[in-house]
Amino acid sequence: METLAVGIVGAGWMGHVHARAYQRLAQHWPDLAVRPEVVAVADSSAAAAETFARAHGATTPVRSFPDWRDLLADPDVAAVSVTAPNFLHRELGVAVAEAGKHLWIEKPVGLTAADAGAVRDAVHANGVVACVGFNYRHVPAVARARAIVASGQIGVPTHARVQLLTDYAAHPGSPLSWRYAVETGGHGALGDLASHGVDLLRFVLGDVVGVVARTAVHIPQRPIADTAGHYAVLDVTEPGLAFGEVENEDYVVAILRMANGTLGVCEADRAAVGEQNSYGLEVHGTRGLVRWDFRRPGELQVSAGDHYSGQPTSTVFSEPGDGEYAAFQPGAGIAMGYDDTKVVEARNFVRAISGEPVELATLDDAVASAAVLDAMVASHDTGGWVDL
Repeated sequence: METLAVGIVGAGWMGHVHARAYQRLAQHWPDLAVRPEVVAVADSSAAAAETFARAHGATTPVRSFPDWRDLLADPDVAAVSVTAPNFLHRELGVAVAEAGKHLWIEKPVGLTAADAGAVRDAVHANGVVACVGFNYRHVPAVARARAIVASGQIGVPTHARVQLLTDYAAHPGSPLSWRYAVETGGHGALGDLASHGVDLLRFVLGDVVGVVARTAVHIPQRPIADTAGHYAVLDVTEPGLAFGEVENEDYVVAILRMANGTLGVCEADRAAVGEQNSYGLEVHGTRGLVRWDFRRPGELQVSAGDHYSGQPTSTVFSEPGDGEYAAFQPGAGIAMGYDDTKVVEARNFVRAISGEPVELATLDDAVASAAVLDAMVASHDTGGWVDL
């Protein structure tokens, strides 16, 4: 079995998720031709890099670099995971490709479609394999939903809805981090959340050809402080606490016109009080529907038949045959989790590097999603439909 030396840029939560995914591959697919090993990490925080190295260096020592350029200069590293903040995606993605290393990069791949396009072009020019972190398409229930829609079981798709509502930014004491500035966080909830929603709609229904959207900022000012974790909260009544302006969107709602004639709604909110990762997808057709809730990942609601009015909806459980479910569980009703979807993503990435045929989210998917997000911003500014 060939070993693939991997470096990870970004020692935060997602960096750890990628590292665990690589380490688990041999457990779920012991016959893979290539086995990845995490050998290096780069992060500007020495403490974060040290913690990462301790956590993932049990069998292979993990080298630590304060500068990601030094990691890319390491001749042993053949593939790189990019889990850094969005504003670094373009520079990092292009540099990884130009260094001749394979790339697994988190969505949204930069701040705009131009950023994602630059990374795509570098990947194509340098002949490396690239994978994008649109992991919700790897949920077995979503794979079944896609197959049901494609089979015609629910008839002709008529309309769809995807929602991504969460509360990590709902507290007014959430500090003014890079996430709240256009230059570093892009358009907020659009890149962070709606990018996943657009990818899910494209994955199940096909391309988007038009969009009309409105956005909003729920909390226009946030406290300025050194603490900037994803779920950090400050006491806003603290004397002398300074505040700064939020530049990007907390919320977006959009109507999307799909190439197949279906109308879709995409709604995303990072500051939705009372919602914790309330993500879901539903597709309605002329003979039924499919509906999936991220927080009940192993279940899919399905209505299909010829009753129309009064037709019941049933809950079916994921089972072997749905996506990559069989690599994790032997029978129906045992739910998979978020990290499992990243293991599937890592497996697709590694198989593609081996030259095996595999379906994975590519930089073309990232560009397509980002183009829709750009169109949402343009639609809000103009007040009308934007064609793609």
